[in-house]
Amino acid sequence: MISDGDVRILALWRDDPTEAPMTLDLRLKEGRCVAIWDLFGAFDLNGRGTRPFILRRDGCIDFGAAAPEEWRTDLRDAEMRVGSLFTIWFNAHDSGHYKIVKIAAPGSREKV
Repeated sequence: MISDGDVRILALWRDDPTEAPMTLDLRLKEGRCVAIWDLFGAFDLNGRGTRPFILRRDGCIDFGAAAPEEWRTDLRDAEMRVGSLFTIWFNAHDSGHYKIVKIAAPGSREKV
């Protein structure tokens, strides 16, 4: 079982694990996200830079005013364990599944 507290997750897109890895900081209790506030994360754009975002409480992924995409996710409802899957909807017609591959204390290389 994953420890309670603040963690950083790393999730990979199942269709292409080398494209747009996602990291997100959140708080866990009994393997579930209990952070009711907005969360901060980023996608790595194939080594060309990061695309930071805020995960809103309603599941919307907010890239800021300069990027009006309406991505959303069910990550807050997923069980937070290595191997868990969640969905990101890129628009009304396209989505992708991500898999949690690592959960660690922020700033640590060790798994929780």
